[in-house]
Amino acid sequence: MAKEILEGVTPTRMELLQIRKRKALAVKGHQLLSEKRDALVSSFFDLIKRRREKRKEMEEKLQEAYRAIIRAEMIMGEERLREKAMKFGSKRDVEISRKNIMGVKIPRFEIHEMEIPEYSILSTCAEFDEAVKKANELLEKIVEVAEIEGSIQMLAREIEKTKRRVNALEYIFIPRLLNTITYIERQLEEREREDFFRRKRIKALLERHED
Repeated sequence: MAKEILEGVTPTRMELLQIRKRKALAVKGHQLLSEKRDALVSSFFDLIKRRREKRKEMEEKLQEAYRAIIRAEMIMGEERLREKAMKFGSKRDVEISRKNIMGVKIPRFEIHEMEIPEYSILSTCAEFDEAVKKANELLEKIVEVAEIEGSIQMLAREIEKTKRRVNALEYIFIPRLLNTITYIERQLEEREREDFFRRKRIKALLERHED
């Protein structure tokens, strides 16, 4: 099977110099992309480990919040607890920003503090306050996990894209450049041999003519 070369190549020394420069740039680009891929993969697995830790913390906070709500319900009753809880049902603002990992902008979520509505401590109980506290802690953990999940997805896409570019350079573009360089070098060598023999024949003819 013939080795693939670049299309439209003219086997000249100028072309050879240009393609050698392109090969050097391609090799450098391959090195940089490989380093980027490795750094992204390292960050990816760091996030996977962090997600596992944060999900465990989130599940623990979920259990704590659930138990706190059950205790508050046992003391206040379901209807009264629901009535008080509705006052805390206002939306929480989440500010979204970005941070950069090897050129990949991944999300950062930050919850703004919610103004706690005033209520009489005589109308609730310590268990209700604890339930509110645990619910807020749970929300913070949910947002942390959501941030990590979003980051993992974006890094995974960038890793896949970078891998494709590395493979294209390594297995397609750089080999074609090398094949093209070899092709041009052989063509030039063949021309030099032809020129050498042509000069020898001309020289022989001239010497014969002089005799």
